[in-house]
Amino acid sequence: MVVAGARPNFVKAKPVLDALAATGLRTTFVHTGQHYDEAMSGVFFADLDLRAPDHHLAAGSGSHAVQTAAVMTAFESLLDRLAPDVVVVFGDVNSTLACALVAAKAGVRSAHVEAGLRSGDRSMPEEINRIVTDQLCDDLFATSPEAVEHLLRGGATPHQVHLVGNVMVDTLLARQADAFARPVLAELGLRPGGYGLLTLHRPANVDDPATLTDLLAALGEIAARCPLVFPAHPRTAARLAGRLPAGIRLLGPVGYLDSIALQAGARLVLTDSGGIQEETTVLGVPCLTLRDSTERPLTVTEGTNRVVGRERAAVVAAAFEALDHPPFPRRPALWDGRASQRIAAILARALAVTTARPAATAQPPGASAGSPVIR
Repeated sequence: MVVAGARPNFVKAKPVLDALAATGLRTTFVHTGQHYDEAMSGVFFADLDLRAPDHHLAAGSGSHAVQTAAVMTAFESLLDRLAPDVVVVFGDVNSTLACALVAAKAGVRSAHVEAGLRSGDRSMPEEINRIVTDQLCDDLFATSPEAVEHLLRGGATPHQVHLVGNVMVDTLLARQADAFARPVLAELGLRPGGYGLLTLHRPANVDDPATLTDLLAALGEIAARCPLVFPAHPRTAARLAGRLPAGIRLLGPVGYLDSIALQAGARLVLTDSGGIQEETTVLGVPCLTLRDSTERPLTVTEGTNRVVGRERAAVVAAAFEALDHPPFPRRPALWDGRASQRIAAILARALAVTTARPAATAQPPGASAGSPVIR
């Protein structure tokens, strides 16, 4: 059972569903409904050529507690009815935690794709979701050596941990030709290298008036030198009404392919999104992360990303430096488009072992008592 509920999850679920099917495993695809409207969900299914979900839980929006509880309640009855061999969850959204918790309490094997990411900032709801999900899941699929270290330090046993690479990269490499063929730049009157791309959505940036005011002042200075385009979540757009400085062009939400096309054509990307930190690294585009920390440090040490915080002078200085001296493109090891194939192979072997032996003694071939399974 493969579970997704928000835009980043769909990007990760697509290659895993395809890879599991290629191994001969039967999959049930569940959409929790955390993102549910056409702009936030439907367009991603079309852009990714993602199959329709077999079940839609229609959880909807709400506070963290309300949304998590809604997913848990709906997912529990589905899990009881279908009795899957393994539940696969992705990333760090509320749906991820909710379904991992239900599976753990039901005694159903679970796997976390993108396990081990840590920002060190527990004020982020996503950080809580990451930590708890990793404690609950049986199989932990990591994107980087740092993530493996976090998992082992957090108490995971070595045979649970698998360094497989990044499934978001699988999707990007598979769909980049389609993205580059999109007419979005021409439709917006943009030329490659002639604009910067901005995305903001995290509450720490858009809900705090003082922080948002400082950021907008910095972005106005940057936009005076490099015009910015800003595809905004509806909630963010409502908070910015009438406040955007000159040179920043507000757009509605864009689909996956148009997002990749806009990133690839940008001279600079400014964001608070984790996924965009990874995508710009693969695309070789300079990225400034408007946060005080990142759960994806590999994009800094082995990519084009830089974490610059939110203070006006620091953001402007970093942006001007990136415009004048863009970083040299680098791509981390194992970000090669085959992470989902590694995941499918490990799960197929694990399920075969579980069928042959009691689950308590099952261990993926190649696992040892002293090191994580690395494929």
